[in-house]
Amino acid sequence: MSKTVWITGASSGIGREFARRYARLGFRLILTARRTDRLEALAAELTAKHSTFCRILPADLEQESECARLCEALTDERIDIFINNAGFGVCGSFLETSGEKELSMAKVNVLAMHQLFKFAVKKMEAQGFGTVLNVASSAGLLPGGPYMAGYYATKAYVVSLTRGVAEELREQHSPVYVCALCPGPVDTEFNERADVVFALRGISPELCVEEAMRGMLHHKTIIVPSALMRAATTAQRFMPMAILMPIMAHQQKKKAGLKGYCVQQAAIPAFAEPVFMTISRKRGKMRKNLQ
Repeated sequence: MSKTVWITGASSGIGREFARRYARLGFRLILTARRTDRLEALAAELTAKHSTFCRILPADLEQESECARLCEALTDERIDIFINNAGFGVCGSFLETSGEKELSMAKVNVLAMHQLFKFAVKKMEAQGFGTVLNVASSAGLLPGGPYMAGYYATKAYVVSLTRGVAEELREQHSPVYVCALCPGPVDTEFNERADVVFALRGISPELCVEEAMRGMLHHKTIIVPSALMRAATTAQRFMPMAILMPIMAHQQKKKAGLKGYCVQQAAIPAFAEPVFMTISRKRGKMRKNLQ
């Protein structure tokens, strides 16, 4: 019997690349996203290339009723892998960003993610096997993100929830494995929806998924694609908060195209400069943003 993978946010970016990768491996696909036309186009592509069975379940995950409908529709499905990928970001000053848009983001990134995660874990526990990958972000590994504060908070929730549930399942000797994918910038439509231009050059969705699947193979709980981002997220743990947060504010302002945030050179100690240079790279060119 072919294995089945369920992917949310499957119509573009990381979700679409996961679909293509699992189709090549011979999986049955269950594809969820808001845009039915894109799901149909992806299903047609994968069926033509790989004779893949694709079940399309469109849903607006901002609506709790839609999440409940999805769970009901999948009650009798065997699900081997769940890629809990749907989400988006909002960038800008907390005083100026749309409260409605931020609440929509929280509903998708937190409430829907949680509801579908719980459904999948309980289902897999009952069936005796399964893997869940929650797509978080390297933002979730940082203490905060000025000018993208809500988004960082939602992804910290994903990381914290995944870590906690992973430990519970280990202690209970569960057959279910859960993990969180925490990429830095990835070249996807996320950037357009969040209205940002990343200061750090993004990796491709192909590389992101390749490293995610390698991490899943080794049963890692937190998977950070690319050596550069792993180094940056590790190094930030050793930076004093008084230094790290102004640097984060500077980078987020650049994403949103806001007026530059000045970081005084004297405020950055020698050990922090390599990290600052790393997270300040733009279009592949290393430079210090010390003005």
